[in-house]
Amino acid sequence: MKYLVLFFCITISFFGLSCKKTPNQDQVKVISPKEMEVFFNTDSVQLIDVRTPKEFREGFIDKAQNIDFFSTTFKDEISKLNKAKPVFVYCRSGRRSGKSVSVFLDAGFTKIYDLKGGLLNWKSQGLKTKNR
Repeated sequence: MKYLVLFFCITISFFGLSCKKTPNQDQVKVISPKEMEVFFNTDSVQLIDVRTPKEFREGFIDKAQNIDFFSTTFKDEISKLNKAKPVFVYCRSGRRSGKSVSVFLDAGFTKIYDLKGGLLNWKSQGLKTKNR
């Protein structure tokens, strides 16, 4: 009986870990800077910079809203965005924005675009940024 309980605990743990939400290609798409630039002429753009406020002040993509990934209010701020509209997310190199995707999915977003290579890639393509 003791081993049976242990078996069930291990089985439940195993399946519990493997049942995490995995985004499909319809929900999350990694896009290039040139692909992202195309969307800037529409009103449906929700462009989110997940870097720190200090990084944001040093340069950001036009129309971006800064919501710090490391902030304790990150999830709350994300939940205030319009879930019916696509969200475009970027950071410095793509790591934080990639990690933030799960938060957007948990918040109910279904169309998420992640800038491949982040702001570094954006600048390397000769695309402009703004400073505060």
